[in-house]
Amino acid sequence: MISEQEQEQASLYALGALPAAERQDFEATLRSQPELRRLVRSLQNAAEALARSVPQVAPPPQLRARVLRSVEAPAPQSLPFSGPAVNPAFFFVAANDSSGWKELPVRGAFIKLLSADRQRGYAVVLGRLGAGVRYPAHAHQSPEEIFLLTGDLTIAGRRLEAGDFHHCDAGTEHPVNYSEQGCTLLAVLSLEHDLAKVAMA
Repeated sequence: MISEQEQEQASLYALGALPAAERQDFEATLRSQPELRRLVRSLQNAAEALARSVPQVAPPPQLRARVLRSVEAPAPQSLPFSGPAVNPAFFFVAANDSSGWKELPVRGAFIKLLSADRQRGYAVVLGRLGAGVRYPAHAHQSPEEIFLLTGDLTIAGRRLEAGDFHHCDAGTEHPVNYSEQGCTLLAVLSLEHDLAKVAMA
Protein backbone atom coordinates (compact mmCIF):
# COMPACT_ATOMS: atom_id res chain seq x y z
CA MET A 1 0.00 0.00 0.00
CA ILE A 2 1.50 3.33 -1.08
CA SER A 3 0.95 6.11 1.43
CA GLU A 4 -0.25 9.59 0.49
CA GLN A 5 3.17 11.03 1.39
CA GLU A 6 4.91 8.46 -0.84
CA GLN A 7 2.58 9.35 -3.72
CA GLU A 8 3.48 13.03 -3.31
CA GLN A 9 7.20 12.22 -3.12
CA ALA A 10 6.90 9.95 -6.17
CA SER A 11 5.36 12.78 -8.19
CA LEU A 12 8.14 15.17 -7.24
CA TYR A 13 10.81 12.53 -7.82
CA ALA A 14 9.47 11.76 -11.30
CA LEU A 15 9.73 15.45 -12.18
CA GLY A 16 13.20 15.81 -10.66
CA ALA A 17 11.79 18.21 -8.07
CA LEU A 18 12.15 16.20 -4.85
CA PRO A 19 14.41 18.11 -2.43
CA ALA A 20 17.90 16.61 -2.08
CA ALA A 21 17.33 16.11 1.66
CA GLU A 22 14.45 13.69 0.93
CA ARG A 23 15.79 12.08 -2.25
CA GLN A 24 18.23 9.62 -0.62
CA ASP A 25 15.63 8.24 1.81
CA PHE A 26 13.03 8.01 -0.96
CA GLU A 27 15.42 6.07 -3.23
CA ALA A 28 16.08 3.63 -0.38
CA THR A 29 12.32 3.12 -0.02
CA LEU A 30 12.05 2.67 -3.80
CA ARG A 31 14.51 -0.24 -3.71
CA SER A 32 12.36 -2.13 -1.23
CA GLN A 33 8.90 -1.41 -2.73
CA PRO A 34 8.20 -2.75 -6.25
CA GLU A 35 4.74 -1.14 -6.28
CA LEU A 36 6.26 2.28 -5.59
CA ARG A 37 8.85 1.71 -8.34
CA ARG A 38 6.06 0.96 -10.82
CA LEU A 39 4.26 4.17 -9.80
CA VAL A 40 7.40 6.25 -10.30
CA ARG A 41 8.04 4.65 -13.69
CA SER A 42 4.48 5.38 -14.83
CA LEU A 43 4.74 8.99 -13.63
CA GLN A 44 8.07 9.44 -15.44
CA ASN A 45 6.56 8.01 -18.63
CA ALA A 46 3.56 10.34 -18.34
CA ALA A 47 5.81 13.37 -17.78
CA GLU A 48 7.93 12.42 -20.79
CA ALA A 49 4.86 11.91 -22.99
CA LEU A 50 3.47 15.26 -21.88
CA ALA A 51 6.75 17.00 -22.68
CA ARG A 52 6.84 15.42 -26.15
CA SER A 53 3.25 16.45 -26.87
CA VAL A 54 4.07 20.14 -26.54
CA PRO A 55 4.77 21.61 -29.99
CA GLN A 56 8.26 23.03 -30.41
CA VAL A 57 8.17 26.79 -30.81
CA ALA A 58 11.13 28.80 -32.03
CA PRO A 59 11.95 31.61 -29.57
CA PRO A 60 11.59 35.17 -30.86
CA PRO A 61 14.80 36.46 -32.50
CA GLN A 62 15.16 39.28 -29.98
CA LEU A 63 15.19 36.81 -27.05
CA ARG A 64 18.79 35.70 -27.73
CA ALA A 65 19.97 39.32 -27.77
CA ARG A 66 18.09 40.06 -24.54
CA VAL A 67 19.58 37.03 -22.78
CA LEU A 68 23.09 37.94 -23.93
CA ARG A 69 22.61 41.52 -22.75
CA SER A 70 21.51 40.34 -19.30
CA VAL A 71 24.52 38.02 -19.03
CA GLU A 72 26.92 40.77 -20.03
CA ALA A 73 25.25 43.43 -17.86
CA PRO A 74 27.42 44.83 -15.04
CA ALA A 75 26.62 43.74 -11.52
CA PRO A 76 24.08 45.98 -9.76
CA GLN A 77 25.67 48.83 -7.86
CA SER A 78 25.52 48.43 -4.13
CA LEU A 79 24.18 51.21 -1.97
CA PRO A 80 26.48 52.99 0.48
CA PHE A 81 26.77 51.52 3.97
CA SER A 82 28.81 53.09 6.72
CA GLY A 83 30.04 49.91 8.32
CA PRO A 84 32.91 47.44 7.97
CA ALA A 85 32.83 45.44 4.72
CA VAL A 86 32.30 41.78 5.60
CA ASN A 87 31.80 40.43 2.10
CA PRO A 88 31.40 42.45 -1.12
CA ALA A 89 28.31 40.40 -1.99
CA PHE A 90 26.63 41.29 1.31
CA PHE A 91 24.84 44.54 2.12
CA PHE A 92 23.47 45.60 5.47
CA VAL A 93 21.31 48.44 6.75
CA ALA A 94 21.26 48.86 10.50
CA ALA A 95 17.91 49.36 12.24
CA ASN A 96 19.17 52.61 13.80
CA ASP A 97 20.43 54.03 10.47
CA SER A 98 18.33 57.18 10.05
CA SER A 99 19.90 58.20 6.73
CA GLY A 100 18.22 57.86 3.35
CA TRP A 101 14.66 58.80 4.31
CA LYS A 102 12.85 61.05 1.80
CA GLU A 103 9.65 62.92 2.52
CA LEU A 104 6.89 62.30 0.00
CA PRO A 105 4.55 65.03 -1.28
CA VAL A 106 2.10 63.81 1.39
CA ARG A 107 3.06 65.49 4.67
CA GLY A 108 4.12 62.91 7.26
CA ALA A 109 4.83 60.19 4.67
CA PHE A 110 8.41 59.04 4.10
CA ILE A 111 10.23 56.44 2.01
CA LYS A 112 13.70 54.89 2.15
CA LEU A 113 15.42 52.75 -0.49
CA LEU A 114 16.97 49.53 0.86
CA SER A 115 17.99 47.90 -2.41
CA ALA A 116 17.29 47.91 -6.13
CA ASP A 117 17.79 45.10 -8.63
CA ARG A 118 17.84 46.67 -12.08
CA GLN A 119 18.20 43.32 -13.80
CA ARG A 120 15.05 41.90 -12.25
CA GLY A 121 13.27 45.24 -12.20
CA TYR A 122 12.30 45.66 -8.55
CA ALA A 123 13.16 47.74 -5.49
CA VAL A 124 12.83 47.02 -1.76
CA VAL A 125 11.85 50.08 0.28
CA LEU A 126 10.79 51.09 3.77
CA GLY A 127 7.77 53.34 4.12
CA ARG A 128 6.66 55.35 7.12
CA LEU A 129 3.41 57.19 7.86
CA GLY A 130 2.92 59.40 10.89
CA ALA A 131 -0.12 59.08 13.15
CA GLY A 132 -3.27 60.28 11.37
CA VAL A 133 -1.61 60.53 7.94
CA ARG A 134 -3.90 59.84 5.00
CA TYR A 135 -2.30 58.76 1.72
CA PRO A 136 -4.46 59.83 -1.26
CA ALA A 137 -6.35 57.44 -3.55
CA HIS A 138 -4.13 56.14 -6.36
CA ALA A 139 -3.91 53.62 -9.20
CA HIS A 140 -1.20 50.96 -9.58
CA GLN A 141 0.55 50.60 -12.93
CA SER A 142 2.56 47.69 -11.51
CA PRO A 143 2.18 45.15 -8.65
CA GLU A 144 2.87 46.14 -5.05
CA GLU A 145 3.77 43.99 -2.03
CA ILE A 146 3.49 45.42 1.48
CA PHE A 147 4.48 43.84 4.81
CA LEU A 148 3.56 45.90 7.87
CA LEU A 149 6.38 46.06 10.42
CA THR A 150 4.87 48.35 13.08
CA GLY A 151 1.66 50.22 13.81
CA ASP A 152 -1.51 50.07 11.73
CA LEU A 153 -2.47 50.78 8.14
CA THR A 154 -5.94 50.70 6.61
CA ILE A 155 -5.97 49.74 2.92
CA ALA A 156 -9.21 49.42 0.93
CA GLY A 157 -11.20 49.41 4.17
CA ARG A 158 -9.15 46.63 5.78
CA ARG A 159 -7.05 47.40 8.86
CA LEU A 160 -3.57 45.84 8.80
CA GLU A 161 -1.41 45.49 11.89
CA ALA A 162 2.23 44.50 12.45
CA GLY A 163 2.90 41.17 10.70
CA ASP A 164 0.10 41.54 8.13
CA PHE A 165 0.77 41.39 4.38
CA HIS A 166 -0.95 42.96 1.37
CA HIS A 167 -0.51 42.39 -2.38
CA CYS A 168 -2.18 44.31 -5.19
CA ASP A 169 -2.02 43.60 -8.91
CA ALA A 170 -1.12 46.06 -11.64
CA GLY A 171 -4.20 47.95 -12.82
CA THR A 172 -5.87 48.04 -9.39
CA GLU A 173 -6.87 51.17 -7.51
CA HIS A 174 -6.57 52.00 -3.82
CA PRO A 175 -8.89 54.44 -2.09
CA VAL A 176 -7.33 56.62 0.62
CA ASN A 177 -4.91 54.62 2.83
CA TYR A 178 -4.48 55.86 6.38
CA SER A 179 -2.77 55.09 9.66
CA GLU A 180 -4.26 55.94 13.04
CA GLN A 181 -1.18 55.33 15.20
CA GLY A 182 1.50 55.66 12.52
CA CYS A 183 3.28 52.75 10.87
CA THR A 184 6.44 51.43 9.25
CA LEU A 185 6.21 49.04 6.33
CA LEU A 186 8.44 47.04 4.00
CA ALA A 187 7.45 47.13 0.33
CA VAL A 188 8.63 45.41 -2.84
CA LEU A 189 7.90 47.58 -5.88
CA SER A 190 8.54 47.53 -9.59
CA LEU A 191 11.22 50.02 -10.65
CA GLU A 192 8.44 51.67 -12.69
CA HIS A 193 6.39 52.30 -9.54
CA ASP A 194 6.17 56.02 -8.70
CA LEU A 195 7.35 55.45 -5.11
CA ALA A 196 10.34 53.42 -6.28
CA LYS A 197 11.31 56.27 -8.59
CA VAL A 198 11.11 58.76 -5.71
CA ALA A 199 13.16 56.47 -3.43
CA MET A 200 15.84 55.98 -6.09
CA ALA A 201 16.04 59.62 -7.18
